Amino acid sequence: MAITPRFTRTAAIVAVGAVSAFGLAACSTGDSGDSGAGSEPVTIEYLHRLPDGEGMTPVAEIVDRWNADHPDIQVKATKFDGKSSDMILKLETDVKAGNGPCLAQTGYSEVPQLFVKGLLQDVADEAKKYEDDFSAGAFSGMKVGDAIVGLPQDTGPLVYFYNEAEFTALGLDAPKTLDDLTADSAAAAAAGKYVTAFTPDEAQNWLSAQSAAAGDTWFGTAGDEWKVDAEGAGSERVAAFWQGLLDGKQTLATERWGEGFTAALNDGSLIGHVGAAWEAGFLLDSLDGTPAEGQWRVAQLPDFGAGAMSGPDGGSGVSVLKGCEHPAEAMEFNDWLNTQVDDLASQGLVVAAKGDVETPEKMLRQFGGQDVLAELGTATENLNPDFPYAPGFSTLSKMNETAAAAVAGTASVADIFTTAQETAVASLDDLGLPVAK
Repeated sequence: MAITPRFTRTAAIVAVGAVSAFGLAACSTGDSGDSGAGSEPVTIEYLHRLPDGEGMTPVAEIVDRWNADHPDIQVKATKFDGKSSDMILKLETDVKAGNGPCLAQTGYSEVPQLFVKGLLQDVADEAKKYEDDFSAGAFSGMKVGDAIVGLPQDTGPLVYFYNEAEFTALGLDAPKTLDDLTADSAAAAAAGKYVTAFTPDEAQNWLSAQSAAAGDTWFGTAGDEWKVDAEGAGSERVAAFWQGLLDGKQTLATERWGEGFTAALNDGSLIGHVGAAWEAGFLLDSLDGTPAEGQWRVAQLPDFGAGAMSGPDGGSGVSVLKGCEHPAEAMEFNDWLNTQVDDLASQGLVVAAKGDVETPEKMLRQFGGQDVLAELGTATENLNPDFPYAPGFSTLSKMNETAAAAVAGTASVADIFTTAQETAVASLDDLGLPVAK
């Protein structure tokens, strides 16, 4: 069913928290009713994309524990084997046909558009019961205006990875501020080393996360309109930092997912990296069995000007889909699932829930015995709590093209954030959503 302009406009008003009779009705489908009434248990279907790889606690095993202890609320978990975009298409088709699951894994950047399309339920009253179980920054990823559509599962706060042995040899310490990182970049470059990599193929999520770490908020609401500000003071600081390194040839300019990054890691020329926390699970795999094994550490992101703050680069939550007949019971399971921190960590996730998580043996070996997950947990706690996404965020992939131009010298780093601003406004306009000019 096509989304009509009238529906889109109404959904937009709901999304930014305005009160309208249509909006409230659109978000109240599936009241919990009589959970567990009679002899028939409530059945909750849950669709996920977790890897379930070797050595991981299988999702089916986790769910079996729930089912054994909750005879009145039974959960059926299904793994989707495919890309996130394919899963979103399946959800859209199934929800419109009236046979979607109650719960599904959704990326934070996907949540606003799914909500505006009418695919997710506002379960704010239920979600607030569990808010204290999660970091504020991760919890905000499940918000669209005043609506809350589920609970967070994993996060991708930016952190700083560095080779401690190489830093010590150069007389450097892990950088605490952007000024430290600038000075370290110059010192390392003089020795033929790089303490950062500028990765244009990751610009969209990587640089927006740095703006968040610098204290910016790109998307907000004013009345029934969206506000976009991707060129704030934080973005200006981020742009000036990277422009200086590019101009001085003091950063490795290479695609994150190209051969150049791994080659520089392996030959020891790349000794530091501003990256997402989830990279800890595989970043150092190519160094196994080499003299560099165990030399790397992870630290908090240097202060980008807003104190001990990080920004979100990836991560997902578990959303309640429109049509779920038992949202209260679904959210009860949702909270339980996402607080099984050791099980989720075994799946390679940086969990959004509070609590101590045991660092796997592989990470201990690769990071020289460091309690990596404790450090990543601190980064999750430090996530900017006011950095929601907006519908159409996926179109900001155009930032990657401008970033490649910045590497080539035909654009500036500041132009990347201008691209973000212009693209975000155009995308919201194309969706028929009101934007404050």
